[in-house]
Amino acid sequence: MATTLLMPKATAVWLVDNTALSFDQIAAFCSLHPLEVQAVADGDVAGGIMGVNPIQNGQLTKEEIEKAEADPSYYMKVSEPKVRVAAAKRKGPRYTPISRRNERPNAIRWLLRNHPELKDAQIMRLVGTTKSTIDSVRENTHWNSTNIQPMDPVTLGLCSQIDLDLEVKRAAKGTPQPDEADQGTMLLTAEEAMASSGGRTGTTDLLPGGEPRRSEHHEDDIDADSVFAKLKSVKHDTADRD
Repeated sequence: MATTLLMPKATAVWLVDNTALSFDQIAAFCSLHPLEVQAVADGDVAGGIMGVNPIQNGQLTKEEIEKAEADPSYYMKVSEPKVRVAAAKRKGPRYTPISRRNERPNAIRWLLRNHPELKDAQIMRLVGTTKSTIDSVRENTHWNSTNIQPMDPVTLGLCSQIDLDLEVKRAAKGTPQPDEADQGTMLLTAEEAMASSGGRTGTTDLLPGGEPRRSEHHEDDIDADSVFAKLKSVKHDTADRD
């Protein structure tokens, strides 16, 4: 990863005043046009800019300058920083370029229509807008409401597809799932109803093939002889009491 030169024009002023480098070498090092470097040397450009020493800020070495001064065809390279500073995380709404700010209402309407699960704070992060603008687009009270057309914010360059997918995934995780009470009443099959009744109708569950399992005390399994014998004994007891 190439290192970006800090304050290129101020660095060019210092190199013009303190080295014997050619305009082409300074221009290549500072990412400027050679004519611009010549204008700096003539005092036509950057007259009020104070030169910055690139050796002191660690972006150039004295040996690199001496090597370039000895060889006009050699172009200096920016020194790699000794310490890498982590980039600060962005806080607040995303910055939107001026050329794209007029497209934000179109992106907001697209998000409201295609991803209603997104919260206003998520839309603000994606598009770089305000809550009042989101409310005006949602309620059709925006000053340009008649001309707003839903457009994908990724296509408009307001956010990346990765950021959009991440926010949609976060919103999906926070969406409550419908519980069983909201699914309405579900009808049970006859076998399921009989199984849930605990065997009161003669079956307790189903066999693997779908056939109902007979209860151990089903009427077909009752011994008829024992029943008649019990009835006879009851009659004899009754007659003896009389």
